[in-house]
Order: sequence, then C-alpha cells, then structure tokens
Amino acid sequence: MSCPYGARGLWECPIFRDDNIEQDDLRSPYSPWANLPPPNIKPVTESFRCDVLIVGAGITAALVAERLTRQGRQVVVIDRELPSLGSTVASTAMLLWEIDRPLLELTQLYGFEKAIRCYRASHGATRALMSLVAHHGIPCEMRPRLSLYLAVGDSPKLINDEYAVRSRADLPSHLLDYARLLQRFTVGRAAAILSIDAADADPVRLTRGLLGISVKRGARLLNADAIAFDSARSGVTVGLEGGLSVEARDVVLATGYVMPDIVRPRAQKPASSWAIATVPQPHNLWPEQALIWEASQNYHYARTTTDGRIIVGGEDDDILIQPDARDAATPDKVKALRAYLKALWPQASGDVAFNWSGAFDTTSDGLPLIGRVPGCRNVLAAFGYGGNGITFSFLAAELIATLLSGGTSLLLDDFAIDRDIVG
Repeated sequence: MSCPYGARGLWECPIFRDDNIEQDDLRSPYSPWANLPPPNIKPVTESFRCDVLIVGAGITAALVAERLTRQGRQVVVIDRELPSLGSTVASTAMLLWEIDRPLLELTQLYGFEKAIRCYRASHGATRALMSLVAHHGIPCEMRPRLSLYLAVGDSPKLINDEYAVRSRADLPSHLLDYARLLQRFTVGRAAAILSIDAADADPVRLTRGLLGISVKRGARLLNADAIAFDSARSGVTVGLEGGLSVEARDVVLATGYVMPDIVRPRAQKPASSWAIATVPQPHNLWPEQALIWEASQNYHYARTTTDGRIIVGGEDDDILIQPDARDAATPDKVKALRAYLKALWPQASGDVAFNWSGAFDTTSDGLPLIGRVPGCRNVLAAFGYGGNGITFSFLAAELIATLLSGGTSLLLDDFAIDRDIVG
C-alpha cells in the first residue's frame, strides 16, 4: 500500500528512542522516486519566533503545511535532512482508502459505528487529496486507480464476509467471483473486492509540490536539528542543535518513524518491509492497472508506474528491524517478491531495476496516531502509520487544522496517541 518505509535516523540525539540509527538506515538503497535534484534549503542562523513550527519535511509535513498556510497561519518547517528524502522517498505511494485492518475486523474490535467512521474518513481523504492535487496542478504523476483486494487461498469466505459489511456501510465496492475476476483482470483468485477512488503518485514530486505551494504562501523551509522540547501554556520552545531555539505557539511533529521520547504510544510497533520495481514494460501490464493487495495479515501488494514499471512490495518482518539484519535478508526477500510477481502476472518481466527496504511503524489496530501529545501543551503529532501512510497524513493535516481552529472531531478519539493496544 502506501507505506512510507523507514524514516528513522533523521535524529541522532537522546531525545529520540534510538540514538544509534543514522540517516542511511532509513531505506536501502533507492527507490524509483529519488531522481530529483535536492532543493536548496537554508540553515537556521538565529533564534526566532513563529506561529506553527512543523518538525519534519516529508509528505506528512508537506500536507500539514499546505493545510495550515491555507488557513493563513505563519508556518515554519524544519528538518535535519533534505525534504522528502527520508521515509517519503521509499513510499510505494499506493493511495488506498481501505485500511490495513479490514472493516469486518475493525468492527469486531470497536463496533460498527467507529469502524465505519474511520473507513469513511479514509475514503474522503483519498478523494480530497486527488482534488487538491488537481486544483493546484501539482505535477506528481497522480492517477485515479481502481483497487483489487484479492482472496488468498482457495476460499472466497473472507472476501465475501468483508464485502457484506462494506455493503452495509454503503462503501463504493463490488464483489467479483472467480469467473468475473478472471474475465476482467486476467487474475486467477477465488474472489476479489473491486473498489473505486484509489490513486497512485510519485511521492517525492507530491511532497515537493505541496511544500512549494506553502512557501509561496509565506511558509519558511529551513535546515535544523530539533533536540529538545519545552512546552508551556503560552507555547513551546524547541531547542536546536548548535544552541539556537525556536519559540512557537504550536508545534506539529511530522517526523515519520523518528519518534521523540515525549510521544509514548501504546499501539505502535516497528517492522521492516521490502519492495522491487521492474524495468519499464508498458505493454505488459494487467488490465486497467488497478492497485492490487491481498486479504492476508502479511499481504503483498502491487502497482504500476507511469513509465510502465511494476512495483511489488511486502514480505514484512517484525523481527528483522536493524539495518544490517534487514539488508542481509534483502536478496531472499527480492527473490520472494519476484516469485510473487510471477505467480500474480506470469507474463511480466522479472528484471528488477530497483530494490529497497526499510523499517516502518504500524499500529495494532491499523489506525494512525494523530492529535495532541499527552502531557505536552501545544505539541501535536501527525503520524500516518500503517499501509495508508499518505492517506492518513492527509487526514492528520485536516484534523490538526481543526484542532488549531478550536474545533474537535470524534476521529481524534479514534486516532488518539495514548489509546490502548487492541487486537
């Protein structure tokens, strides 16, 4: 899905949980998106004040900055590294509204009302993001897509049960049995759910485009390393490496998988994932180039690109977290992903042009971590964890804008950072 693999390592100070991780630990080696010249970002040379300070400069920060500058707020974005070259560059950028936890499972965990609220919010986020990109004409290769949620094994039961609860919720999905799936998409599985309103994109170009819009509205994009947070009733003082500081009325943490110690979720857990991108083969792709993912806990997923590559991801592992272990496993993981592609679409070329891996964070219920940081006045967090990273990041931008305007939403309870571990 859209999982933005591993943004750990942006920070190397004790404020963060793992101070032994370097920037190169984020992902290895490069994805197809790492082909833009780096932007020229000026360093912080003096202490200053601002309305809202966003820490991080990836896709989440870019979405938050665009939303808050649209409100007319004075925004400053800081990052120790170059914008979009942490976790964002490793994203497969499958923009699905379907959440990692199927609607049926989420209903069993939380009840139908909460589960459908989360699904409808995610659905609305993908549609709104596509509209935002179209409105501004951001050149990020965004394309509306269908999505195919495939059965695993010989039984269609899981797919049928999931479709039943989606129908009850009136979500835009259709059930395909084996015959209809084979006829329309030439994919041989027991069943599938076909959904509309998904998309794919180049995540680096999307991030750069959003940041560019924010800068034109007056936002500042600076190079700085945040190492301490001191929150009070009147605002937050953020200490920077080198002794300078920023005084902000509000701070938004959009640091990807680099989580400061002041954020202590109970629902978050790390894992590693792998992905490959083939050589271009534009005349050898499945019908309609739908986004494909599976009805299994450790699913595989696949998409195409505008230049005809096939991207396949998965092989997630919650044991191989450290970079050395992850990299050592890469040859076998690449073989497994190539084998999956061959089984899914036998006529595809398995020639791999890019392979990469990274650590990423998920939550036990498949929902993001968004809202106020408990115990820290005026500090908010936007962590779009899970396979719906970019979709959840859009939701985070909307919810943070709501909070800063004095509003509220039931989703802030659903996505609360200190919610209990479930499932």
